[in-house]
Amino acid sequence: MADPTSSVAVLTRPYRAVLASRIRSQRSYRANFTVDLVSSLLVGIVELAEVGVLFLNVDRLGGLELTQILIVFGLADLAFSVADLAFGHCDNLPTYLRAGTLDVFYLRPQPLLLQLITSDISLRRLARAMVGLASLVTGLVLVDINWSFAAVALLLVSALSGIATFAAMFVWAAGAQFFLIDGAEATNAFVYGGRYAASQPASVWNRPLKVVFGFFFPMAFTAYLPTVTLLGLPGTDLMPSWLGWCAPLAAAFTWAMALLAWRIGVRHYRGGGG
Repeated sequence: MADPTSSVAVLTRPYRAVLASRIRSQRSYRANFTVDLVSSLLVGIVELAEVGVLFLNVDRLGGLELTQILIVFGLADLAFSVADLAFGHCDNLPTYLRAGTLDVFYLRPQPLLLQLITSDISLRRLARAMVGLASLVTGLVLVDINWSFAAVALLLVSALSGIATFAAMFVWAAGAQFFLIDGAEATNAFVYGGRYAASQPASVWNRPLKVVFGFFFPMAFTAYLPTVTLLGLPGTDLMPSWLGWCAPLAAAFTWAMALLAWRIGVRHYRGGGG
């Protein structure tokens, strides 16, 4: 009987080799790599500072205090940064389509999507992820939380589901590029705009935003809903707090939408010449 572990190792060997080469290439230029890390860190700090600036004028935002908002921001930013680390280079697909580079992927005996996902890795996003992690830990320390097994499980499941949801958004955006001409800006409005929306309390959204970023692109499930569930807060009219436990279902729905968009896009594609 074949060893499943060895079979997985053999199947993933080409992808691990590509990722290892990408990591070595980024680390070989140490000065440039350091600048990328610092710039990514500064972007994260500036966005976190924006949250603090808001609370110079208000005591609560959407029913949440600053320490509670830190949990929302931390969960959203950490999940997005990790997903961006592994899947963010899917944004390069429009360039591959215009240059005909994607056609080379068809010559290799591996799934097209897996080749795209493992074609690069953005290590500079590690610094951005540290900002989200610091915000999350700070919020969890400062807020009075009734810790239990259920609370810890909710936090872990929500973090993993958030990463999966944002990763699916990158795949969905890539699938849409097969139909759009220089349409990265259109999809970025939902991918990166969704990240910004996820870092804010959904209770301040108007009804159309709640529909778009609450359910169709379930950004509220990445941070806001798990936070209000964790803290025992009531949530909103369309999004009660118990929905925080549904973060894995939201991630599964987003991946189903992403894989459908990718499948339709690949069937539509006729090569770099058409």
